[in-house]
Amino acid sequence: MKKMRVVMIGAFLTWGLAWGTVAHAADIDGQWARGDGNAKVTIAPCGSDICAVNTWIKPGTPKEKEGDKLVMSIKPDGEGVYSGSAFDPQRDLTYRITVTVKGNSMTTKGCIVAGLLCKGIDWTRID
Repeated sequence: MKKMRVVMIGAFLTWGLAWGTVAHAADIDGQWARGDGNAKVTIAPCGSDICAVNTWIKPGTPKEKEGDKLVMSIKPDGEGVYSGSAFDPQRDLTYRITVTVKGNSMTTKGCIVAGLLCKGIDWTRID
């Protein structure tokens, strides 16, 4: 009986921690506009990952199109900060990524080549 109680408490704590991670990560979900005005994305769960899908691309923007997807395997790393990796299937590239969300603002920073080449992008949440 005591073993059963310990197992049930362990399962409950594991579920609670997982739920807390999912609930905390939800503030990244939604519609976002890129700071340069050239793109809008929807960020939402996709399986065990989080995907950013282009929903609008400014005409004439090279190398990007609606429907392009970035698959992020990220975890909370602090208040409003997520880190991990992102895979861009259109370019067959994997990035180390850090996402910082503060209210209706988000900054993404992706790095390749062992962190030697990095780029940051600012985003604004839209309705």
